[in-house]
Amino acid sequence: MDTDQDLPRSVLLALWLQGIGDTSDAVKSVVGDDEPHTVEGLPGFADGTDLDTLFTAWTTGPREVCALLPAPGDPAGVPAVANLEATEAGECVVVTTPDGSWAAVPKVQAFGSHIEPGHMVTWQVLEVPAWTTLVLGAVGSVADAERELRTSLMTATDALDQLDVARWRDDAADAIERIRSASTSSWPVPHLDGRRARVLDLASRLRAIVALGTVDDGGAVNVFQVDQRSTALREVDRTARHAMSAATYGEVR
Repeated sequence: MDTDQDLPRSVLLALWLQGIGDTSDAVKSVVGDDEPHTVEGLPGFADGTDLDTLFTAWTTGPREVCALLPAPGDPAGVPAVANLEATEAGECVVVTTPDGSWAAVPKVQAFGSHIEPGHMVTWQVLEVPAWTTLVLGAVGSVADAERELRTSLMTATDALDQLDVARWRDDAADAIERIRSASTSSWPVPHLDGRRARVLDLASRLRAIVALGTVDDGGAVNVFQVDQRSTALREVDRTARHAMSAATYGEVR
C-alpha cells in the first residue's frame, strides 16, 4: 500500500519559486532522487535546458506563483490551454512574471524496478492567459483551506470506520500509524509560515489516507458501500488538492 507523503514536484517548485536563495539548493530540492530535470518551451531558451535556467528566468523580478493539482472532472483552476497536459500529469505550476504568464507541467517517465525506481522529468512550459482570478476562485484562501481540511479529516475517518472497520484496524494499522506519526521536518522546502505549513501537512496526510483507502474494496460488502466510500474519499482528495494549491499561492514583489 502506497502511503507516501512526499510533496508533489509542482508544490516544491512553486514554494521554491517564492523562497529562492541559492538556485542550486532549489534545484536539488525539487529534483530529489530523480535524474536531472530538463525544461522544454521556456521562452528564449532551447528545449532541453536545465531547471536552474527556469529558476533564474522566473525569479529575477516580481512574480506570482501557484501549484495546481487537477484531476479528471476537476480542473482545479488550471487554464484551459494547459488543462489536458496538467490533468494527465496530475499537477502543474502557474507563474506570472513581468514577461507574461505560463504553466509548467512535469512529464514523468519512470524506469528501473520497484526495488530501484528512477524517474526522468521534463517540465513542459506553456503560455497561458492571466490566471489569478480563475485560480483563487477555484482553490480559495489558505484560511478557508485549513477549515475545510479539518472537516474532511472527520469525513475520511467516518467513511473508513463505517465501511471498512476490519481492514483499517488490522491490515492497514501500520500504514495508518506511519501517516499519523510522519514528520514534515524533512520536507525539502524553504521556510513556511505556520498556517501554510499546517495546511500542507494536513493535506498531505489526507491524500495519503485517500491513497490507502482506494487500494481495493477492502471490507465493503456491496456496490453501495463501495460507491459511498469512493464518493467520500474523492471529495476528501479534492479538498486536500485544493488546500495544497492554496498553501502554495504567493506573490513576490
